[in-house]
Amino acid sequence: MHKYKKILLTTAAALAFASGAVAADKLKIGTEGAYPPFNLIDASGAVGGFDVEIAQALCAKMQTECEVVTSDWDGIIPALNARKFDFLVASMSITEERQQAVDFTAPYYTNKLQFIAPKGGEFKTDRASLKGKVIGAQRATIAGTWLEDNLGEVVDIKLYDTQENAYLDLTSGRLDGVLADTFVNWEWLKSEAGQGFEFKGEPVFDNDKIGIAVRKGDPLRERLNSALQQIVADGTYQQINTKYFPFSIY
Repeated sequence: MHKYKKILLTTAAALAFASGAVAADKLKIGTEGAYPPFNLIDASGAVGGFDVEIAQALCAKMQTECEVVTSDWDGIIPALNARKFDFLVASMSITEERQQAVDFTAPYYTNKLQFIAPKGGEFKTDRASLKGKVIGAQRATIAGTWLEDNLGEVVDIKLYDTQENAYLDLTSGRLDGVLADTFVNWEWLKSEAGQGFEFKGEPVFDNDKIGIAVRKGDPLRERLNSALQQIVADGTYQQINTKYFPFSIY
């Protein structure tokens, strides 16, 4: 083969390989899409929310093309491990149990748990006052686990597949109260449906660290950690935070 032609072919192969590498670096973001304001599906069918915007900012820092994939909460970790997506940004609490199945980045915000119930009334959060109350929470969450561990013999616990369904039963009178993330409750209380309800008592847990999950041993974790540090340092994180909350949740 002519030497010049061989060089051209080699160059073309290198370019094709490079293009393939870039294409292969496209990542899928996993989220629930039913947990406003953190992740939700809007009227147009687009997935958005705080979690999604943080994930997209991380992708920009990693110079990586990303797309969003939604999954039911109950099966969201199995979906990650089945490679339905590459990393999970869905307001997931970092727990020892989950760390057996996935790896987490550094926390990207800190959550609290707090009760909400109808305005007025006699809903109090001490054990004696809660005895016999029907309390709702989303299944497979820190709130549900906290209720089972701390009030399992005191209250009647109802667990739901989505947070929205817990709120529906609260508004219909099937629940006396709901325990959920303070910031999610805060958002719901601003809605028309939440107008007749309010926070009750102080947060029962205020150090719930929320992380991004990746498959065990995936080096993507370190890339995400680096990108997270960058968006915090350059103000991108604060811009997104301010869009959703009038206070810092970092």
